[in-house]
Amino acid sequence: MSAQPEEAPAPPAPAAAARLLARLRDDRRADTWVPAFDRDWAKALEDSRHTYSLTPLHDVVRTWQLRVAAAPAVDAYMDTGRDESAFVDLDDVLGTRR
Repeated sequence: MSAQPEEAPAPPAPAAAARLLARLRDDRRADTWVPAFDRDWAKALEDSRHTYSLTPLHDVVRTWQLRVAAAPAVDAYMDTGRDESAFVDLDDVLGTRR
């Protein structure tokens, strides 16, 4: 029996971050999303400098692509009028990110 390495997901296209940022700037959530993306990107850029790897940058792009894709479903859920005042922060459940 031999162990096979896991398939790594294909990295985002080189211009994916720029396209994503443009999309975030056009969104109604731009006031909160753009600064959050910039903060995540700056941290990933610093991590990439220390590790000589583009993986942190790719992770930021993938994470934000998923957030943007999920936004309509989140909006639909919130529009149902459910009370979300007793939510639990995901960081409290999963712990801090890398």
